[in-house]
Amino acid sequence: MSVKIWTAALILMLAIISIAVYAYFDHSRVLSSEKNCHCGDTPKRFAQQSLSANTPEGMALIPATTFMMGGDDSLARPDEFPKHKVILNGFWIDKTEVTNQSFREFVKATHYVTTAEKKPDWEELKKQLPPGTPKPPEDQLIPASLTFHPPDHAVPLHDFNRWWKWTAKANWQQPDGSGSDLAGKDNYPVVHVSWFDANAYCQWANKRLPTEAEWELAARGSLNNKTYAWGDEPIDKNKVKANTWQGQFPHENVLRDGFARLAPSKSFSSNGYGLYDMSGNVWEWVSDLYHYKYYEQVNSKQGIKNPQGPDKSLDPKEPTIQKHVTRGGSYLCNESYCSGYRNAARMKASPDSSMEHLGFRCVKIPKA
Repeated sequence: MSVKIWTAALILMLAIISIAVYAYFDHSRVLSSEKNCHCGDTPKRFAQQSLSANTPEGMALIPATTFMMGGDDSLARPDEFPKHKVILNGFWIDKTEVTNQSFREFVKATHYVTTAEKKPDWEELKKQLPPGTPKPPEDQLIPASLTFHPPDHAVPLHDFNRWWKWTAKANWQQPDGSGSDLAGKDNYPVVHVSWFDANAYCQWANKRLPTEAEWELAARGSLNNKTYAWGDEPIDKNKVKANTWQGQFPHENVLRDGFARLAPSKSFSSNGYGLYDMSGNVWEWVSDLYHYKYYEQVNSKQGIKNPQGPDKSLDPKEPTIQKHVTRGGSYLCNESYCSGYRNAARMKASPDSSMEHLGFRCVKIPKA
């Protein structure tokens, strides 16, 4: 056999041996890699699916998320700034505002009496008022709640007394006062409920009110830094997006959305998390106290984890009154007035307040 043939045979043999050795060590490397691999994404993914599968009826899962909370555009008010980093654990939240039917079940089971159904306690009321405020006549200290009465002409928007009236015997069962009822409105959001009433319901349902941060994250519907739950498109452009005031507030409503007052649950499209009426219909109580500089206090590069709100309340316009935050806007919100249907929009009210456009929804924390 010639030298060339032997050389070629040797080269071929070495190649075969090299391939075999490579295959052996590569196989060993793969086995070793698989043995030591933690496959970090898989447990999280399957745990998330498991958590979703266990979501209570009527609720949606909001996964653990880091997001930027606060004002998004030129409509934002000073207390919506600065935009700040928030880190939240996952939670479940009601897909809709608590309805009349659900609240009725709570009252039937507990015999609960709402704030609006009770005679006001003057000793408690005067704690919220400047020292020396005289006691109102007894005929004014009666069960009542605020109802909306639109004027028939344009009025200054700084004076809400032009359209809000204390109405005797107005409450969740009689939303327009004595003689009104809830016929045909089981699926409407319950209103005329105070912060105390909302908390009582949540406890009965083994839930709680959302924190302000949880509420805003849920409202954003998995969209980042958008003005509204549906994105950045103005509310009155193209299709109707929520139950709000269309026209000149508070005297002219052109009813483009089809509703002069409240709308039934799920009358409009849900957001990216499957939640309804996070914009418009009724304002919603959250757990946090209101402080006009709270966002400044918690702002940091590292972010704040699971914020619970300030330790004390402060509204410079009414410094003697403790207030809680409300979110989401209502059917009375209009671009020219409050634009409360923005994701970052904040309002506030004393915990004993009740109105015909104020309700709530609940959250529940998954067990570890």
